[in-house]
Amino acid sequence: MKSTKHIVIVEDEADLLANYKAALNQHGYQVTGIPNREQAETFFSRQLPDLAILDIGLGDEPDAGFDLCRNLRQQSVTLPILILTARDHEVDVVSGLRLGADDYLSKDISMPHLLARVASLFRRSELTGNNQQLKQWQQGPLTVLTDNLQIKWHDQNVPLTVTEFWMVQSLARYPGQVKTREQLMHDANIYVDEGTITSHVKRIRKKFMAIDPQSDCIETVHGMGYRWRQ
Repeated sequence: MKSTKHIVIVEDEADLLANYKAALNQHGYQVTGIPNREQAETFFSRQLPDLAILDIGLGDEPDAGFDLCRNLRQQSVTLPILILTARDHEVDVVSGLRLGADDYLSKDISMPHLLARVASLFRRSELTGNNQQLKQWQQGPLTVLTDNLQIKWHDQNVPLTVTEFWMVQSLARYPGQVKTREQLMHDANIYVDEGTITSHVKRIRKKFMAIDPQSDCIETVHGMGYRWRQ
């Protein structure tokens, strides 16, 4: 039975696009391939997929994928966005995450690994739908709204991505308990390197500090991981 999950891949290399589409189709996903930013923007203005896979450089636009990522995140805070690119410099990874990507992969990744990451993002979406019985809980000035994946700090909304939401919930649920990077990956249902987790934590801190410059809720425990301050 064919999956109802719809994936859009924005990739300007025709052979790569065909390979990705074939592999994802074989695993039951409905796939739309788009070769450039202009067509992607037109498509996304009409409808959003269940998951978007974006290359960064498209045609003669070296950062087109970043622009698409930013625009998609503005359209939806819950849409899973995966950047798949040949650019694996740390600056590019951090930029992609800052713009709202949930995952960032290099094109030299194996096809089974890519499929596993796609499946992981979908599992997390399903967990979101299955964990809405606890609509709201609080921890000091933090309010967690699980039905719409929102975090509030002193009653002000913190604009977190889905990945960031699950990481904050994982930490804040048990104040004072150290969470390793591996545990945060598990709780957020993502599988990335430790540097990517560190980048996510830095972004989370900045978003809280933009609301409250005195906030210092996530403590780094060197050599171990992170914990939510009690």
